[in-house]
Order: sequence, then structure tokens, then C-alpha cells
Amino acid sequence: MTARVRLAVLAGVVLLAVMAATGYVLRARHLQGKVEAAPLVPRTDLAAVVNGPHLVFRNTALGDGYGRVAVVPVSSPAGPRAVTPASCERVYATTDRAVCLSARRGITNTYRAQVLGRDWAPVGDLPLAGLPSRARLSRDGSLVATTTFVYGDSYAQPGQFSTRTLVIPVDRGASADLEQFRLLVDGRRVTAADRNVWGVTFVDDDRFYATAASGGRTWLVEGSLSARRMTAVRGDVECPSLSPDGTRIGFKKRGKLPAGQWRLAVYDLTTGKETVLAENRSVDDQVEWLDNATVVYGLPRTDETGVATSDIWAVPADGSGAPRVLVPHAWSPAVVNRDSS
Repeated sequence: MTARVRLAVLAGVVLLAVMAATGYVLRARHLQGKVEAAPLVPRTDLAAVVNGPHLVFRNTALGDGYGRVAVVPVSSPAGPRAVTPASCERVYATTDRAVCLSARRGITNTYRAQVLGRDWAPVGDLPLAGLPSRARLSRDGSLVATTTFVYGDSYAQPGQFSTRTLVIPVDRGASADLEQFRLLVDGRRVTAADRNVWGVTFVDDDRFYATAASGGRTWLVEGSLSARRMTAVRGDVECPSLSPDGTRIGFKKRGKLPAGQWRLAVYDLTTGKETVLAENRSVDDQVEWLDNATVVYGLPRTDETGVATSDIWAVPADGSGAPRVLVPHAWSPAVVNRDSS
């Protein structure tokens, strides 16, 4: 190859590289323009919203409120939202406080859990060992439950990940690591090294339900903090959530679906009846109860610009009806001061 040909080839390569880089920059600017042009999150009076029944969630609408905790009235869930100062990846709230899990990703990832007061400012730090996954508060706000991934990042294959689930008194006392509790399945103690526990939902300040897993199987377990014991209630239950009236558990189940796929269902604690809900898509979330008749949950999606976002959906808890979007551009719902219906 002559020097002139080599120079021509080199010039062509450089030209293609410049064209590719230019195209990338133009596309990035185009998408950035769309992001910047997205409407800002409307502001409403925060105090007025939280005085009545309201939803707390992570705002995923593009704009300066992205990633912040927001609230809307239960009576107008798709309407204007009030954005708080707190930024969380997972949030849960009661009347007087909230728990906020967050992650800062970089060369070294760091994780943080904080208790937030009524003004949404931090009032205390909590131990957090890994990637935020689940968070719950007891009904009076005195106990916090957090689940993090300390190995792996998906519930798709039980035994292929490791979780750490802590129950922590907000005002006093030491945390309880649920993986250290005695686990009984069919009257026999499970001591395998692959035991995992996640997805706590509180009954009161001692009793709780959660998911336990070992050997590729999952169970709904009922636990006692004072007895440091968990007992299996039934199999194939993940991420349980106790209904407001305490009679049913909303959960996700695998059944015969492929790994990484789940269906939503409700389990009646009195009769043992299982009801599969009308949501046919796979849901990887710990559902929340809007009221005694409806469960809500997050589903991710990609918007028209190719940007990842999510919505909170609602579906009847009796298996009837059809799912509907309750809060667009939202994630990690908690219902506070809910009506008794």
C-alpha cells in the first residue's frame, strides 16, 4: 500500500469517527432538549396535602423534582404533586415520619438510610449494608424494616443473591437481623447457608410477615421479634403486604412462570383462599394497599424519548376489574391517613 493510499484510508477513518461523534453529540443534545423541555413538577401546598389522606412516592417525572419524594391527595392522585426536599430511591411513610433509602453510585458505591420527620428533613441515620430494595414502617412509625442486596441485584433466582433485612427501632434499641432468626418450615428448622429474608410487613410492634427463601423455594413466614422466630405459613409468596384490616396478604408469586416473572395475588389469612389479580404483567414490587379493596404497585417503562421512568398502578384486590394508572411518573408508593373503607 502506497503512502498516498494509506493517507487516504486514514483520512476516511478520521472522517467516519468525526461523523459518528457529531451524530452522537447532536442526538444527545436532541434528547437533552426534550428532557429540559419536559414540564416541571407542579407545586401545591405541602402542608395542606399531608393533613388529609395522601400518597407518598418517589417522583420520576423529568425536571428539577426528579428523584425527590412527592405527595398527592388520595382524592386526586394524578393531579398536581407537592415535592419535598428529600431524595430517595425507596421511600415509605406514616403520619409522623418516613424512611428514605438512597444510593450514590461511583467508583465506590455508598448507601444510606435515613428517618425523616414531618418536615421531610433527616432526624436520624440507620444502618444500610447494600443496594436499597424494600422499606417499611410499622403503623405507629416506631419500627423500620429495610431490605438490601449485599450480593446480586435481583430476586429472579432464589439462592443466586443475598439479602440483609433489618428491623430497627427508630428511637431506641438495637437492630434485629432477620437472617439470624430461627426459621421453621413444616415444623423443621431450616439452617441452610442460602437462607434469605426480605419484604417485611408489620402486624404490630412485635409480629410481622415476610418472605423467607432457601433451596430455590420461597415461603410466607409469620415472625415474632421478641421470640426471634419465623414460621412458614405457605409457599410461593414474595414481598407480602398486610391489608389495612389485617385479614389479607397482597403478594407476588412465581407459580409456573419463568425466572424473573411474577403475578400479583391476595391470600386470605382466615380462609386460606388465594385470589390472582387482574394484572397480567409481571410485577417486581412490594404492593401497597390503597384501601381494603385496592392494591397499588410500581411498574417501570420507557417513555417516548427513550428515557426510563415508572408509574404507580392500581388494581382491585378481589380479582375483578382491570389495572389502571393511579399516579404517572412515580415509584415506591405509601398510603398515609388512608380512609377506613
